[in-house]
This record gives sequence, structure tokens and C-alpha cells, in this order.
Amino acid sequence: MPDRHTSAAKTSPNAAESGPIPGAESAPDVVSVLLPLPLPGAYDYLVPAGRPLHPGDVVRVPLGRREVAGVVWDRPADGPPAEVPANRLKSVLSRYEVPPFPAVQRRFLDWVATYTMASPGAVLRMALSVPAALEPPRPVAAYRLRAGAPPAKLTAARRRVLAELADGPARPLAELARAAGVSPSVIKGLCDLGLVESVALPPRPVVAAPDHGRAGPSLSADQAAAAAALVETLAGGFAVTVLDGVTGSGKTEVYFEAIAAALARGRQVLVLLPEIALSAQWLARFAERFGAAPAVWHSELTTTQRRATWRAVAYGEARVVVGARSALFLPFAELGLIVIDEEHDAAFKQEDGVAYHARDMAVVRAQLGAFPIILVSATPSLESAVNADAGRYGRLHLPDRHGGARMPEVTLVDLRRHKPQRVEGVGQGWLSPPLRQAVAETLAAGEQTMLFLNRRGYAPLTLCRTCGHRLQCPQCTAWLVEHRLAGRLQCHHCGHQAAIPEACPACRTEGALAACGPGVERLAEEVAALFPEARTTVMASDTVSGPSAAAALLTAIVAREIDIVIGTQIVAKGHHFPYLTLVGVVDADLGLFGGDLRAAERTHQLLHQVAGRAGRAEHAGRVLLQTVEPTHPVMQALASGDRDRFMDLEIETRIRAGLPPFGHLAALILSDPDAGRVDGVCRALARAVPGADGIDVFGPAPAPLAILRGRHRRRFLLKARRGLRPQPFLRQWLAAVRIPSQTRLQIDIDPYSFL
Repeated sequence: MPDRHTSAAKTSPNAAESGPIPGAESAPDVVSVLLPLPLPGAYDYLVPAGRPLHPGDVVRVPLGRREVAGVVWDRPADGPPAEVPANRLKSVLSRYEVPPFPAVQRRFLDWVATYTMASPGAVLRMALSVPAALEPPRPVAAYRLRAGAPPAKLTAARRRVLAELADGPARPLAELARAAGVSPSVIKGLCDLGLVESVALPPRPVVAAPDHGRAGPSLSADQAAAAAALVETLAGGFAVTVLDGVTGSGKTEVYFEAIAAALARGRQVLVLLPEIALSAQWLARFAERFGAAPAVWHSELTTTQRRATWRAVAYGEARVVVGARSALFLPFAELGLIVIDEEHDAAFKQEDGVAYHARDMAVVRAQLGAFPIILVSATPSLESAVNADAGRYGRLHLPDRHGGARMPEVTLVDLRRHKPQRVEGVGQGWLSPPLRQAVAETLAAGEQTMLFLNRRGYAPLTLCRTCGHRLQCPQCTAWLVEHRLAGRLQCHHCGHQAAIPEACPACRTEGALAACGPGVERLAEEVAALFPEARTTVMASDTVSGPSAAAALLTAIVAREIDIVIGTQIVAKGHHFPYLTLVGVVDADLGLFGGDLRAAERTHQLLHQVAGRAGRAEHAGRVLLQTVEPTHPVMQALASGDRDRFMDLEIETRIRAGLPPFGHLAALILSDPDAGRVDGVCRALARAVPGADGIDVFGPAPAPLAILRGRHRRRFLLKARRGLRPQPFLRQWLAAVRIPSQTRLQIDIDPYSFL
């Protein structure tokens, strides 16, 4: 929770409900304001005479020589008095005319700051992410007829404008000009003649209200039972339900029924998706079900769109919001249901800035708000599965695909026996003979193929055949990835780009640089050589530029304008392609190794999701997994369809090692431009580790990405037994060491990445 600052005094405010500020009788003119800055706590300000303020009010205050927005924060009634006299405090400048942050939102932000050990202001910044939204929107200039008969002589263009406005409301300039087929100057000319006048209209709503009474599709018996159970949770306060169903079982339509019921109760709904920019099919299904699109929140929105959406959420005008993880911090006025779709997805974990997992924080938000949350997945995370098995979460299972569709047949292709052959004009191939044959058969049948390889670009490594030099990022300990279509080398960690050199930078030999390993672009080159008549597309995060491009590509696939889709993990999430019957995974072992405790679980989830794209309609599907580890438990689970046995094995492994969810992890990542300085800080921290039963500290050690964006990185890993929270230990430990301002410290509670 944030501290309250005057000049030197600090207190720890509680999370009081909205109302007059506690202690107003003794100090009626001082409020505590939390600023969206990485500061240790809230600051005291004077309240202007005659303008009372309450917790949650959004205000403008001076800070040094600038003015910033902040939120009046809760103060403890029994806290110590301010040590700085009131006559030395600065005054609040004004209050923004926006709804105050609800008490439950303030408690949530406090909770996130405490749990993640981030500064309260850094957490508030995620909720006040659009400062422009605090100002009222500009009125829309519109035009309407003036009373009185028009002159007899008017041009045809002017008459069209008057006809459009006859017996109708005022209309915005661009809309009126488009409808009348004229330029805006024609309308302004009518204003000069006194025939049309300009009026100010309030901005239009961001989205139309969804119709919760609109009839949905017919549900199967299993779907209807699951939907009824979800609707029932809405009457009972906080509850977590895992909606676990095979790919294609209709989970979305089931939780749509819960959304309809929440809307009928007058509540707002938040749906989090891992890849909101690629959710065109989901948005279309929502609009078909409810007769209107939801409000959308993600990083691709313009500032104007974000401003309008933020205000619509705060005022309760946006009844359903679908967004990326940051949507969780929007200031909902009447939130009553959260849905986390693909809840297992690692994209819900934020690594930079405030490190948090949106699924876990969403559960806390629902608990504080006393409403239900639904976790949806065909491959639930181990954490959610364990909670469901223990009875802490409810579980609803949909075992069958909707409409009688069958799960695809999964075949393991052992690359040690079926080695890929060279391709004329291309070189080394990456598709095994069985997969080549399956693609040819699918094309002959007029059906579609998806080839999955979770590597962007052309090749993950470029080296010199003469001297062995490898092209590395100058700012990171990472290889540069060749993107041949764009003609560049790129670091996928810091974004550094460079032209592809003609000669080796080390030995200056021309023509000696060789691409090593395949990326999706190289795979596309092989497919074009093998199947020249096939219509092929590459679907990766760097080839699909934003939601509109993604929607157009998905429409083309559904319309059967594409025969072979070559993609990375963005093809795995929720897409429905009725004529896609073959999925080929080029390197099924890619994510299995590398020291990540969740490597096996995440590989199983990803490949299961990819496999689930095949055979989702009346056409039967099949999946070929190319692997050099066919006996690995992940591969055996995918081939047999025995997910539960794999999960049991994974649980046993985690229990023996005391790893999450049967223990806690926390990471300290220190970085500095100066390697010697960061090593010195690490030595000081290593000497200051407190003794504590049940907590082990490992490190310091260079991070696998030892240099990132020019900063040298070192890591500590803390492991705590189950039931023992690491935060108090970390606070005691870090309080004993002074960390220089040049050295950056990031704390990651429950880390997902170990780079």
C-alpha cells in the first residue's frame, strides 16, 4: 500500500470506502494524492476552500515546476499527523469532471502494488494510462436547416445538401458531405447564405449497447448445462469457474450466455483475450450474438479511441469491454463479470514495468468486487487445474466438439527415421516425406493446410562459412534473425535492425554468410518450390500489421482464397477455419528445452491448440507432429489425447521440486550499463541475504540474456515453500542494501520468463 508523503512524514493508508476523508474534523483541508509516477507513495495537498474532495476524486496538482493528474487516496483515520505544517503544503489546483475511482478499484490497485512490490504510483499509471481522457471531449460540429424558404436559384449540389437535411436531425460535416456527394465547402457556403447553421452536438457513444435479450444459437445438452451453471454463479457473489472444453466444443457460446445474464443484471463485463489484435472472428461472433460490437482495448488503438473508450468505461456507457491484459486496470463503474479466454496463455504475463499476471490479478479483482470470474481454456494452466481439483475453483467440462465434429487424428513423425530431403533451387528442406505427402493429398482434396513453426523471419542464425562469425545484436547477447522479405536483420529482444551485409563483418569474405535453421519465411520458400500452384500466406506477428490486416487475412482463409497457411503461435488461438483439415507442426520439440520450469506444459498447450485448428467442421482433420523426441511425455500425450495423464506427471514433478503451484518463486533482475557496478551490487546483496527457514536464494548469475539493450543483467532466484509468501523476506533483504540510481532493479513475483 502507498505511503503518504508531506516532506518527511509517511503513513500507510487503508482502503476506506468513498465518502468524506477520515479525520476531516481535525484536518479538513488536507488530502493525500497518489500520482501516476514511480514514487514511494502519496503526497499531501491542501484542499481549496469551498471545494471538498473525497477519496477517488481525480485531481490536478502541482509537482515541482509541472502539473500532473492524480487520485485522492484513502488515509487511515488513526494515522500519525502530518509533520509538515499545512501552510507549507501546495494546494490542489482543480478536480477533473470524471467519475471518481471506485473504492474497490483503489483497493485493487493497492493490492497489486503490495503483491508485485511495485510502487503504488506505477500501478496507478496503468489505470490513468490516457491523461487526455480526463478532459471533456470536444463537441461535434453538426449542421441543420435554418427556418425559412431557400432562394429559387441554387446549384444542384446545394439542393442535395438541403434535401439531406430536410426533416432530419443535425449531422456532422463529413457525414453530411458524404451523404450529399459534395465537398465540405458546399455546406459552408450554405452557412454563409444563412440557409444552414452550425450547432454543437455531444460526441456519439463509443459503441452501441449490446442486446442481452437477443436469441443465441441452439446449444447442445452439455453446453446448455454449462451455461446454466455459469449463469447461476452470477447470483452468488465471488466464484471462480474453469470452463474446460476441447477445441471446437463451443466454449465461447457458453460463456456468451453468462455475459447476457450479467448484462441483464445491469453489470459491466470484461473479457480478456491474449491476442486482441487478432480477434476478428471473436468480435464477429459477439456482434452476431448481441447485435452490437463490444468496446475494444488494446495497444493498436489511436489516442482518440483510447480516450473515448476510457471515458465510456468510467461512465458505465461501455457495457462489455474486450481487451488485452491492460484492460483489467480500466476504471469500471459497475463491473460484475470477468472472462479470461485462453487463460493458460503466457501473453497474460507482463514482464516489463510492473510485473504481473493478468489472470491472477483478475481473480483478485473479482474477489474484491464480490462477483464471478470464468477461466476458459482447452488446456487449463496447471495452477487453475490444481485449484479446481482442490475445490477452490469450480469446473465445467465440455468433452465433445460441437455439431458432431471429431477431434483430429494426431500422428508423430520421427525425424530420425523420416529425414527431410533437399529441395531443388532451395537447399535443405524442413518438411519430412510423410508431411509433404499429406500436404499434397490435402491440396488434391481441395482442402486447406496449416504449417506451424514458432519462429519468425527467415532464419534464427546467420554465420560465416569461412571464419564461423555469427551475426549478433550489438546491444544484446542474442543472435540477429534474418528477415529476408524485409531485407534486414533484427533482434527480437531489443528491436535493433540492420541491413543484411554482403560480406562477413569479421573476415570480409563476400558471399560466405549462410542462414542456419528455418523460420516461417524459409518454410514458405520451401513450400513455394514444392507446391508452386498452391496459394500460400505467412501469418506471424511481423507480417500481420494490426487488427484490420488480421481480419482481412482471416476472411480470405475462411473464403478458401488461401490453400496453405504458414504461421507462428498467433495461428493457434481460437481461429475457426471450416475447410482446414491438415495441421503440420514442423518442429514440435522447439519449446521443450531451455531451463523453463513450464516448458513441457507450455509446449503441450501450444501444440494442442495448434492441433485443434484441424477438422473443426464436417471434414475430418489430421495432425502430423515432426519430432526427434517421440517418446517424450508431451508427444505421447498429444498422440494419445491423454491430457490428464500428462498433467498428473507434471504435477508429480512440481511437487517433488517444490515448484509452483506447490511453492513460490520470485526473481530479482538487476541491470546496469556498467558491468562492474551491477556485479558490485550483486555481491552486496549476496552478503545481505537474511536467514529464513523455508526460503532458498540462488545466484547471482548472469541472465541468459546477459546484455539487453546495452545493460548488463544479473539474476537472483528466490524459492519459498508453499504457504510462505516471499514479499516480507524480499522487503527485509532489500532494505539492507543501497542500490545506486544507475542500477535498475526489477522484482518479478511468480516469474514466467527466465531470460
